[in-house]
Amino acid sequence: MANSKYEYVKLFEADDEVMYPNIIVVRIDGRHFKRFSEVHEFEKPNDERGLKLMNSCACAVLEEYPDIICSYGYSDEYSFVFKLSTKFYQRRASKVMTLIVSYFTSNYTSKWKEFFSQDLCYAPSFRGHTVGCATMEALQAYLAWRQNDCHVNNLFNTCLYTLVKSGKSEEEAQAIIKNADKQEKNELLFQQFGINYKKLPEIFRQGSFVMKGKVEEIVKFSKNGSPVRRSRRKVVVIHSENITSTSFWNSHSTLLEELGSIAKHSGKNTSDFVRSFQSENKLMLSTWIVVRIDGCHFHRFSEVHGFEKPNDVQALNLMNSCAVAVLEEFCDIVFAYGVSDEYSFVLSKDSQMYQRLSSGIVSAIVSTFSSNYVLKWEDFCQQHKLNYPPSFDGRSVCYPSSKILRDYLTWRQVDCHINNQYNTCFWMLVKSGMSKSEAQNFLKGTQTQEKNDLLLHQFGIEYNNLPAMFRLGSSVYSDETKTYNIQQKASIEGCPRKVIVEHCNIIDDNFWKGHTYILNQQGFSDEDI
Repeated sequence: MANSKYEYVKLFEADDEVMYPNIIVVRIDGRHFKRFSEVHEFEKPNDERGLKLMNSCACAVLEEYPDIICSYGYSDEYSFVFKLSTKFYQRRASKVMTLIVSYFTSNYTSKWKEFFSQDLCYAPSFRGHTVGCATMEALQAYLAWRQNDCHVNNLFNTCLYTLVKSGKSEEEAQAIIKNADKQEKNELLFQQFGINYKKLPEIFRQGSFVMKGKVEEIVKFSKNGSPVRRSRRKVVVIHSENITSTSFWNSHSTLLEELGSIAKHSGKNTSDFVRSFQSENKLMLSTWIVVRIDGCHFHRFSEVHGFEKPNDVQALNLMNSCAVAVLEEFCDIVFAYGVSDEYSFVLSKDSQMYQRLSSGIVSAIVSTFSSNYVLKWEDFCQQHKLNYPPSFDGRSVCYPSSKILRDYLTWRQVDCHINNQYNTCFWMLVKSGMSKSEAQNFLKGTQTQEKNDLLLHQFGIEYNNLPAMFRLGSSVYSDETKTYNIQQKASIEGCPRKVIVEHCNIIDDNFWKGHTYILNQQGFSDEDI
């Protein structure tokens, strides 16, 4: 990032490292997946296509991130377990969690057509949070809790939807099984419907355990035609009745090597015990919450997908469209500013979104942005196939005053200008025949005016005449005439307001004075302007 006097705002960023030797677990859950499954007509109580899609996404995550050793999932949730010694992104909880949520969401959207014939009606999204398991006993308790939850919920839902399919209403079915214990539910299924619960597919009853295991594969054939096998580490999906038993754990050397041995069942698998290890950062009241997301390895992503340098109009328009979708989804976001592969979303000072829990806010925004990026790709970049799903990381920062918030936004726009001016010069020099290292050396130490002179005299480019989107970035906010009443948002899905994108100077006070409804919505006073 460029240097400027506004960089002091970085001091408000908090360190959220998961301290060693805690085992990092990232758990993700579908957002509003009950509605999502109804809209997309999932089979009840279990849709095998949906579960296999979830498993495929989990496999993709393990293949992408070597530090993840195993994961467990059922329904619309998945938990990813990192190796004990991981230093993945310096063990920063928000970075680690958002990358997993983003990459999982991108894969869910891009893989959808492999499992479902109908198109996605809208972009799916997931929430995430980080659990720091202090001991192997805590990890064992966590995994046992999740698998027990799978069994309890699946048995209940199997009874519920079997009764519904037999003619009962959901209310009647719930009343019948409300106080029934495990044995009574099993008897209900068997005696009334001839269903032996234990013979239902394992993926429904036990969930799915995904891990990097050693698999024997044929690598070649000898001269006499016999196969030559080699042991290789490969991501596999396993269905086991008890993933925390010593026999299961000891039968997989990878788990022992990267996480350690597991003890006999301790019995401490209550939700309260496990939740005590969950990392939840509640953001300070009456402060502006800014969620900034950044593309992960987007330098490589832009090269693979042939983005125009220094700026690709279609790619920037895609980013802007995703930002619009985020504002349409979350009413508490009152303003957003984006440049290149990053976007900053400003939540109102009085926002109670997800009870101001950082993990919920950041993961929901990152996930919604990621799925929209994949879903909208063909609308903007149809000339290039999406070769692999993108990912974004995110963080939340609280700013205590309107002035500091203004300084934050100013910092990002100053950064936009400095970086864009440099990149414009750099890529013009490269296109003129210089190597990248020669262009870097040529520009080293040059000032703003020197770069402007270079562009004008050597390439005939007046920098200030370049598109405003390149020089000023993009500002996203609701239209004054169609602003939605934020107080009514709880009663409906999404946020039905008209969201617009402009490319303007947000450093200038006149921008805020000319958009007083935004200033009033954000709580700015005249002194702040």
